[in-house]
Amino acid sequence: MTVDAADWATVIGSLLAMAGATLCIVAAGWIYRHGDSQRPDRQAAICALGLTAAWCVATAANGPASFLSQVAEAARNLAWLVVLFRLFANDGRDSSMAPIRPVVIALAITVCFQPLLAFVALNFLSTGEGRGLALTTQISFLLNILVAVGALVLVHNLYVGASLISRKILRWSAGALALTWAFDLNFYTVAYLSGAFPTELAALRGLVAMLIAVPIALGARSSSAGLHFRPSRAVAFRLLSLLVIGLYLLGMIAIARSMNLMMGDIGRLAQIGFVVAASTLVLLWLPSQKLRGWMRVTLAKHFFQHRYDYRAEWLRFNATIGASGTSGLTLQERAVQAVADITDSPAGILLVPAEGGALELGARWQWSSLKVPALALSEELASLLERDNFIVALDETRAGIDRHGEADLMPEWLKHETSVWALVPLAHFDRLVGVVALSRPVTARSLDWEDFDLLRVVGQQLASYLAEQKGQQALMEASRFDEFNRRIAFVMHDIKNLSSQLSLLLRNAEKHADKPEFRADMLVTLRNSADKLNNLLLRLNRYGTENVMRRDRVDLGAVARQVAARYESTHPVTVVETCQSEIVGDPDATEQAMAHLVQNAIEASDPGADVFIEISSDGLMGRAEVIDSGSGMSPHFLRTSLFRPFVSSKPGGFGIGAYETRELARAMGGRLEVESREGLGTRFSLYLPSYATARLQSPSETPRAEVA
Repeated sequence: MTVDAADWATVIGSLLAMAGATLCIVAAGWIYRHGDSQRPDRQAAICALGLTAAWCVATAANGPASFLSQVAEAARNLAWLVVLFRLFANDGRDSSMAPIRPVVIALAITVCFQPLLAFVALNFLSTGEGRGLALTTQISFLLNILVAVGALVLVHNLYVGASLISRKILRWSAGALALTWAFDLNFYTVAYLSGAFPTELAALRGLVAMLIAVPIALGARSSSAGLHFRPSRAVAFRLLSLLVIGLYLLGMIAIARSMNLMMGDIGRLAQIGFVVAASTLVLLWLPSQKLRGWMRVTLAKHFFQHRYDYRAEWLRFNATIGASGTSGLTLQERAVQAVADITDSPAGILLVPAEGGALELGARWQWSSLKVPALALSEELASLLERDNFIVALDETRAGIDRHGEADLMPEWLKHETSVWALVPLAHFDRLVGVVALSRPVTARSLDWEDFDLLRVVGQQLASYLAEQKGQQALMEASRFDEFNRRIAFVMHDIKNLSSQLSLLLRNAEKHADKPEFRADMLVTLRNSADKLNNLLLRLNRYGTENVMRRDRVDLGAVARQVAARYESTHPVTVVETCQSEIVGDPDATEQAMAHLVQNAIEASDPGADVFIEISSDGLMGRAEVIDSGSGMSPHFLRTSLFRPFVSSKPGGFGIGAYETRELARAMGGRLEVESREGLGTRFSLYLPSYATARLQSPSETPRAEVA
């Protein structure tokens, strides 16, 4: 047993008709309980909804072409004409409807003819007289068309002739009536042209009853005058997508039918081939990001007053910024993403102020391929963005448009890198915190006033977040420095006491020792202990000072061998001395700095993996390179955390080794450089001034030789 399309349409039509009857009864009850009692159309609307429910039940039970269904439909139409007439009384126009009243009466009489025509058609059907039945049916269809046209004209006059205040009251009811008779007009036009009830359209009449019940109920209360139907952008986007798909399918069917008619015997084959090719094309095209971007732009341009749904954008912005634990992105990366999501940009970067006032790369979001120079934006351009706080549309700048004087300051790499679309400054209290560079959206478009306003506000909000994070980091560092200083103060106090005691013991021993041999040994021992303690005090008190540094001649190779000897029993450390290198510096500070680097290399390496110390010189600077093949460090850690005190990648680390080594090198007139690759290893290069160069520059202040 097979079920054809007509049977499916009948089943669906019956289900929709029963749902329409239920909703109409519910709407009638709601109006009776909650509707405005002063509305002149209140009783008529309740009656019309009840008769519509009865018509839906008759249609579901006997079908749309049955005698009972046609009588119920005539009663329904007559009731809705009464509702339409009573709606004119909302603003008093019912008393001045002399020209329109004959139209209403004529339409009511025409509706009353429908049961008579249905009875005549029933008699023709019973006698088997086909021509009479067809003629009666055509006349019935034509009269229904006339009723629908006349009713639509009256609805138009009802709404257009009303005042602005009355329109707010009438729009829900007028919209429901317009939907009812607009569908009837199309339904009976198709029926008249085809000579029979269209089964598929008849199945949708119950759906129309459902759709009109809700606005009729809403229109029964004056408080509904302020309600507006404002679909969200997501719903509108999906409806537009469905409309595009529907139009595509209709076009595909029309072309396939035409091919079948024109190509004769091979039309079926061509039709199937076309359908397969078109379906493949749409499956490849619909998921594309470019199509979705085009639809969003079209929707915002033609369907909404504003491009952005500001509530949705604000919620998405806060969700992006607050997703620290789940996204795995830093605050800087999330800031770039928050700005890029607004303009549908697929990637972006954050430029932050460097020491000299210029801007350098601070973070990337999905844009690892973009090559950014060390100084991305000049200090002059950064000052201009800070002063005027404007969004830079780089396409305009490349086209020669100069709005604030930024064209002459734009770096060459931005002029030639056409994938960079816009620059969004992040300003906090008239201070530039950073600049977000956005990549070009998939759907090409220009920035407009709404983009500028929203991006400027978002930039200010992001700047406050970034400034707050920077302030919190500064406070944390200051508090940890304070804690560190308090701890060191106790250590220094104890060591000072011990140094004073040893010094006193030394002086007493020089005066009162009886045995010369004992006295000599004691003096040597005590003098060495006092010197070491004093040197320790100098190192603990050296942070940020240079006047306590000694300037001695130091053999870097000898220092490296001494450091390597410390770890001889615990870890292999190999010294490679390519040439003798003598530097000018503090021996203890040099040894301490090199020991820090070697200790870090050992902790980063696997047990038994060699650590190398390579000593060399280029004539101007002596160089000690500490090389390991350990886990390495990421570029982000090198840039933001390596030389920050109290930030350590090691569990339990205090985080001052690299910071102290760099400060020691700077205090001796040198520098510390680092190269690292994750998974490959790290190379620390300690550069200190060469002894030969220092002697040539200042022969009168030649440092004294130091035995390492």
